[in-house]
Amino acid sequence: MKKPASLKKILVTGGAGFVGSNLVLTLQERFPHAWIVVVDDFRSGNFKNLTGFHGDVVAADVARLDWKAQFRKEKFDAIFHEASITDTTEHDQRLQTHDNVEGFRRVLEFAAPARTPVVYASSAATYGIGGSVNREDQPPKPANVYAFSKVILDNLARHHASSGWRIVGVRYFNVYGPREAHKKAASSMIYQLAQQILEGKQPRVFKQGEQKRDFVYVKDVVEATILGIQSASGVYNVGSGQPRSFNDVISVLQSNLRTTLKTDYFDNPYAFYQPHTEADLTLSRQILKYRPKYSLEEGVRDYHTSGFLVG
Repeated sequence: MKKPASLKKILVTGGAGFVGSNLVLTLQERFPHAWIVVVDDFRSGNFKNLTGFHGDVVAADVARLDWKAQFRKEKFDAIFHEASITDTTEHDQRLQTHDNVEGFRRVLEFAAPARTPVVYASSAATYGIGGSVNREDQPPKPANVYAFSKVILDNLARHHASSGWRIVGVRYFNVYGPREAHKKAASSMIYQLAQQILEGKQPRVFKQGEQKRDFVYVKDVVEATILGIQSASGVYNVGSGQPRSFNDVISVLQSNLRTTLKTDYFDNPYAFYQPHTEADLTLSRQILKYRPKYSLEEGVRDYHTSGFLVG
């Protein structure tokens, strides 16, 4: 990956979370002389994810933090906004919308005077329920309040970026990889199925395991996110571009974990369950210069050898 211009001061919100911590540690490696500040309230993050981190941590809620008082006149070269309520089972509409939207609004207000470049986490959930390839120009169809909140983030970004300010949204698909164990029930299906197999239980999926997801390894997600800091404003899909079935996932996991457990198929109780997610990467390749490196097989292998798959 082409390294962006030297960054001396970097702010990462949600930096103790799954994607956030992988991003922080990669930035620390790429820019060893940079001062990195993490803002995280640890509601959905874990201090263990930042083992080996050399920067500063502000334990605060981004939607309620007094940004001016906290940072005074300090300026950053880049802001990566990963903080969010990511639990899609949180149905409190006011809480979900307030914390996600107002958190982003506060970040933009703080960054506005210097027009600091901002890269923020959007979500493929904005596409809603469908069975086709997902393209950035599709109208949003959020099926839950989490997805709705991300649609509003995209709207805010588009509004502010119209003045020439660089604000880039990276629309994550089904991310998996190291440092997600703390998410428990909200962790990726790859992690959850691996835990079932490691416990000697049959991996359980909805009949007949043919539903497909665009599983994207967290290292590819981090690469795309860093690329955003030097990209033109816009919202870009970040997936593998290769949807794979849950049967594929189970097969790849069992190959790595050296097991041959029979799959337990059960009825899907959800009429609104997504049968298929697939990122069209045309725009991401052209503008973001994003090239995913990890297939499902390569991602699971790296995940397994990293020692994180066991939680």
